[in-house]
Amino acid sequence: MKGINMELDNTDIQILRLLSKNSRFQWKDIGEQIHMTGQAVGNRIKKLEESGVIREYSLVVNEMKLGLTYTAFIIIYMKTANHESFIRLMNERNEVIEVHRVSGEGCYHMKIIVESQEKLNLFLDKILEYGNYTVHLSIQKIKQQNPVNAT
Repeated sequence: MKGINMELDNTDIQILRLLSKNSRFQWKDIGEQIHMTGQAVGNRIKKLEESGVIREYSLVVNEMKLGLTYTAFIIIYMKTANHESFIRLMNERNEVIEVHRVSGEGCYHMKIIVESQEKLNLFLDKILEYGNYTVHLSIQKIKQQNPVNAT
């Protein structure tokens, strides 16, 4: 059933919003908030999982508490048309949070989080094997939102 487009109603959206705030909510607790039984909520969540609407559950970690103080946004300008080894490297590197192939400026935009300027420099040295880059350092996170809350 994965990959099938599922028609979402208002109740599904409410469940997704609650789970996006705290994926550890008990079905019963969600049901109390949206006036359903816990079992009915559980059935809906299972359908959302089976249809691929819910892909995974995750944990949001405070990077600062881990000593990860440098957030950088990097634009990569590839010097080769063979991107396979670059993509493999991106998937192997823990400091890489997101990578997007883009139209417009550059070939890829990425977000990384590292503990020091030295680690950032080491990462950038590795990137030079694939192409040039520009770096933008974050000085303050203003907002982070789960896509389901944007609907």
